[in-house]
Amino acid sequence: MTEAITDERQTQYIQLIQELLACPNGQEPEVLEAQPDLIDAGFVQMLVKVSSMMAHENNPDGAKFLIHVARELAKQLGLYPEKPNDDQ
Repeated sequence: MTEAITDERQTQYIQLIQELLACPNGQEPEVLEAQPDLIDAGFVQMLVKVSSMMAHENNPDGAKFLIHVARELAKQLGLYPEKPNDDQ
């Protein structure tokens, strides 16, 4: 493991993921903005991990949703390299 994620931090990530899954459609940004200190590369990794578990537990919709959130956050955090040309 490249970064050590504490048990407490992991629990916070899981709680935030549960909030995302339970919130009404369209309120995801507000849920994420309420806890900016948890939005980091570790959270993105946890989203992917939980989505994989959900896919194996026959919950493809939940898995797709978490992958979508992970992808968007990864872009915002600069975890995906940007194209050198202009993006709008």
